[in-house]
Amino acid sequence: MGGIFQLLKGGNKPSLVAALVNLFLGIIKGVAYFFTGNVAMFAEMMHSLGDSANQFFVFIGSALSKKAPTRRFPNGFGRVVNLVCLGAVLIVAILSYETIKEGWHHFLHPAEDSEGMFIALGVLFLGFILEAVVLHKAAKEVLHETGQKHHGLLAIPKSIAFLKRAKPATKLVWMEDLVATGGNVLAFIAIVIAYFTGFYAMEGLVSIIIGIMMFYVVGRVFLDNARGAIGETDEEMLVHIGNLVMEDSNITDIQRLEVVKEGEFLHVELIAETDPNLSLAYLDDVRDHLKDIILSQKGVNKVTIAFDEEDGITEWKHHLTKDNTDSDRK
Repeated sequence: MGGIFQLLKGGNKPSLVAALVNLFLGIIKGVAYFFTGNVAMFAEMMHSLGDSANQFFVFIGSALSKKAPTRRFPNGFGRVVNLVCLGAVLIVAILSYETIKEGWHHFLHPAEDSEGMFIALGVLFLGFILEAVVLHKAAKEVLHETGQKHHGLLAIPKSIAFLKRAKPATKLVWMEDLVATGGNVLAFIAIVIAYFTGFYAMEGLVSIIIGIMMFYVVGRVFLDNARGAIGETDEEMLVHIGNLVMEDSNITDIQRLEVVKEGEFLHVELIAETDPNLSLAYLDDVRDHLKDIILSQKGVNKVTIAFDEEDGITEWKHHLTKDNTDSDRK
């Protein structure tokens, strides 16, 4: 039991915070929907509950992915977080469908007797504040994971450029809370417009839009984690690590280099060419040196290195660029 709690301590903190916040918001939005009958509030209730379940599963998955390798699973459990994310998006997909269906029904047959406008607006405003706080926290985590500095509210727009390189769990929380924050704003606007213009179909239309936004997150998260579950190469780190290896005077070429994403980690497999006249003892020291350098790179937790004799054919043709230097060495 102690081992489980130890693993949970290493889980993705933004996803746990987001799960608890969205559960709270889902409950109060459900209460508000019960008293007001507002379909935009229904959409936001479904959205918050879906995000809460999703993010909780992601937290568990990110924690389990850090379990140490075993004899049966020598490569570790890094891809568990990708598998959990794939399962979690199914929940959001189902809730997205229900949200769109309910919105379509109310668009065709708008209810003009919804009450408690100020209750609904108050709940949505609270939802916007809390979701924005979680989004900001996720944005700071994105920048932290990619070695960038962050300053105040600028962390949110700045994180967009580095989102692709963030951990799967952090990326999912960022995307879901961006949509959730926007959904609160749309629902708020829809209720105000419906109240002052009598165009109650607007609430159903916004519910459909929120459902489509949720589906967009489903698609992006599914594609990202499907690649991760299969085993995706980190192209930027591959070039960066390859050039680090080629800086060693004992290495004449790289015959094969793989940098594969294993959940939140990177596994590196290298076959380098070298002078066949070097002794095994000397090459063992070279291997230890290269291994220490590669393991010091952000995200790398496993390195396998082998040597082959120089064959006179140049295989490594990548070049270190300024972008690689600025971003990947952090």
